[in-house]
Amino acid sequence: MACTASLGAQTKVPVTTRHYLSGTGSDDMVQWDFFCTDGRNSNKWTKIGVPSCWELQGFGKFQYGIGFYGKPFPEGIADEKGMYKYEFDVPAQWRGNAVELVFEASMTDTEVKVNGRKAGSKHQGAFYRFTYNVTDLLKYGKKNLLEVTVSKESENAGVNLAERRADYWNFGGIFRPVFLEVRPAVNISRVAINATADGAFVTDCYLNMAAANTKVRTVIFDAKGKKVAEEVTPVKAGGDWTTVTARVQKPLLWSAETPNLYKAEFSLLAADGSVLHRETKSFGFRTIEVKESDGMYINGVRVNIRGVNRHSFRPETGRTLSKAKNIEDVLLIKDMNMNSVRLSHYPADPEFLQACDSLGLYVMSELGGWHGKYDTPTGVKLIKSMVERDVNHPSVIWWSNGNEKGWNTELDGEFHKHDPQKRPVIHPQGNFGGFETMHYRSYGESQEYMRLPEIFMPTEFLHGLYDGGHGAGLWDYWEMMRKHPRCIGGFLWVLADEGVKRVDMNNFIDNQGNFGADGIVGPHHEKEGSYFTIKQIWNPVQVMNTKLTTAFDGVLQVENRYDFLNLNTCTFAWKYVRFPQATDAQKAVKVLKSGEAKGSNVAPHAAGTLQIAPAVKDADALLLTAIDAYGKELFTWSFKLDNSSVAAAGVDPQKASAATYSETAEALTVKVGDKEYTFCKKDGQLKQVKLGSKLMSFANGPRFIGARRADRSLDQFYNHDDEKAKEKDRTYTEFTDAARFTGFDVKQESGVLVVTANYKLGNLDKAQWSVLADGTLVLDYTYNFSGVVDLMGICFDYPEEKVLSKQWLGDGPYRVWQNRLHGPQYNLWENDYNDPVPGESFTYPEFKGYFANVSWMNIRTREGVISITNHTPDAYVGVYQPRDGRDRLLYTLPESGISLLNVIPAVRNKVNATDLCGPSSQPRWVSGAQQGQIVLRFQAN
Repeated sequence: MACTASLGAQTKVPVTTRHYLSGTGSDDMVQWDFFCTDGRNSNKWTKIGVPSCWELQGFGKFQYGIGFYGKPFPEGIADEKGMYKYEFDVPAQWRGNAVELVFEASMTDTEVKVNGRKAGSKHQGAFYRFTYNVTDLLKYGKKNLLEVTVSKESENAGVNLAERRADYWNFGGIFRPVFLEVRPAVNISRVAINATADGAFVTDCYLNMAAANTKVRTVIFDAKGKKVAEEVTPVKAGGDWTTVTARVQKPLLWSAETPNLYKAEFSLLAADGSVLHRETKSFGFRTIEVKESDGMYINGVRVNIRGVNRHSFRPETGRTLSKAKNIEDVLLIKDMNMNSVRLSHYPADPEFLQACDSLGLYVMSELGGWHGKYDTPTGVKLIKSMVERDVNHPSVIWWSNGNEKGWNTELDGEFHKHDPQKRPVIHPQGNFGGFETMHYRSYGESQEYMRLPEIFMPTEFLHGLYDGGHGAGLWDYWEMMRKHPRCIGGFLWVLADEGVKRVDMNNFIDNQGNFGADGIVGPHHEKEGSYFTIKQIWNPVQVMNTKLTTAFDGVLQVENRYDFLNLNTCTFAWKYVRFPQATDAQKAVKVLKSGEAKGSNVAPHAAGTLQIAPAVKDADALLLTAIDAYGKELFTWSFKLDNSSVAAAGVDPQKASAATYSETAEALTVKVGDKEYTFCKKDGQLKQVKLGSKLMSFANGPRFIGARRADRSLDQFYNHDDEKAKEKDRTYTEFTDAARFTGFDVKQESGVLVVTANYKLGNLDKAQWSVLADGTLVLDYTYNFSGVVDLMGICFDYPEEKVLSKQWLGDGPYRVWQNRLHGPQYNLWENDYNDPVPGESFTYPEFKGYFANVSWMNIRTREGVISITNHTPDAYVGVYQPRDGRDRLLYTLPESGISLLNVIPAVRNKVNATDLCGPSSQPRWVSGAQQGQIVLRFQAN
């Protein structure tokens, strides 16, 4: 029994009406009858929600495309078919109208019957709208039967190679909406608008048939509904088209920063002036110009592209989204202060482009073709569909002919046949159309590409993987890119992990190992550390001050990196705050004074100053939030005020220490109150902390830790003498400390017991412990190192399995890498212990890693609290070491426990090792002594 839909009575009206047979997206699927030929729940008629990817609804087989790369018809490919049936009513009042059956997209080959008769030829190509005129196939005033057969695999080799042998999931099914469009018998079938920045409005208007003595009346409305232009244009004599021209005086222009939209109402008029049909389209006035060897100009302004690649994807629904989900993606992208998106590697839902139009993003719309390409006849049809559907979106700036040699050059000229705007056509990873778009070049190679005459705009760079790529190295790349006269920016790979919910395997999120785990955010948009790095670096408002003091006069140096907006469109909210100390019972941030300031008159691409209130007494930091013209937070900075109480925090003055010590042949033990500290006479290290009758397992330090990337020679460069060096560029080799412990010195200084462990002939030189009256330990340490190093400092051991949480005053809440220091801000933070496996679990921020600008950190454990106050401003606090994915494709770092580090490692991306990612990613050449001081306090449960 087929499903039934009842469509309400429809009288003849001159506007186009749309009647959905399916749901409009993933959140309102309509149940159809369904039969799957293979895999799960196959060989029986049942129900399925439409639109959907049938694998996520419990049918067929999951399959990732890369395993069949380059093979059009391989053995073992999932090739099930899905057969759909759906019954619907057609009102008798529709008779005499033109009715089209529209599929927004279906994977892959699709055959359609209406009431047992073929609706038209088989459609091939998964991501494109296709339409059948079913006017003469419908039964008016009766029930109608729609039958659809969808083949997951195409009979067309080019379609399979272009769409389904790629580094992403292959799905099957009617995954975008299906609907009927009803128009009058004579109608406007489509329009193609070209509205430029000078107010000129030119539109090609096409009818569904030749119509004698007809005209097109065009009325243009602004965003407030005010009529700003009107023209009446005759249809070409005996023809089915005309070109409408009009002009709007001083239009509000469209850009990603100023997404001003207008509406054009097109009315087809009969000879007597009556309206035969009316269509309304949204559009924007804007001009695109590519200047050779210079840049891309929007409305006469050279723009910088801050972009990301984006798949249409959710774990529970695959490529089937909803209007809300598409808007969610646009908001997510814009929240990172991006202004551009590449639709990789296929056209997106219309709702996504509508959101880009209204919210403001530059869009690169891409023809399918990951590495394979469509044959020319198929490609011609698909380009026509793609361009005709999306030509009026002002957000669409480029057309992309495939990806990474997946372009059929015979198709390059097809885009402009349907696009009166003649948008740029590019070949991602290729050199075409005035753009050099090569992917994943190293920092140095990117500089070399910028010496070429073409505009450099990599359509993929800084390839993400787990916690690598994206923000790691972005500062170096962006400073180079934004300043170069021939580079206009680029697109990071990729927005989100493409992890699918495996309903066939207990619902786990499957990223296919490292293949799908490339996102700035996780599968459910869990924000990773790079998210905030990008948000800060690509913020169009930059505060250039690097340090503030308690004498700050309220004048900030700023740069306006907007392309169109003055800084006076922004608002700045500021707070002067006081932070708690590590020993405070109540850990709360106190706001001493707050207010708002209007942005200064600083033109786009210019620098100036911003005046806020000067620093107030007792403030530790300034928190400053930039808010854009639309009320969106651009970024919040935290500036620690040097010389403040927290910056200068030391150890509270105390009465003379009551500490005593005793010695055995093996150890030196210090007692003060109920605390007892035991130091080993073999290596000089702290070995035991005892609090009353309870032990705290903090031990085995300080000891020197140093490491370099294992493929490096001792002179930093690739070790050509090691035949296995290439296998080691993701691992690290520790330096062995040859230091010999020479004994303890114990003395009283100003009433404080001081125990000094002395060393010679190695890296660790001295560990001096001052024992205060309340049991606080002040450790002054000195070590030396000369050479090239990726990680360096001192460390202690503490059993990771006993750790519960940490609270700290410092940069957070995310960890940092040497080449990803931007993003985290100085504040009071706290998080529970976690240990997510990258690509498999998605708990952020990660507990473990390296943390910058830490004033103090309290680590809560099953045994009690370990409190570390850091008096070495440039030292990082290490909490164990970052965990890599199961396949360890980024790093295998030495175990460093609880550490104080002067050098932390950079992190690579999926393609390039750390030394290829720019100056911030390089190892450090170090020479001589390094000194530091920390304060340790222990409190038992």
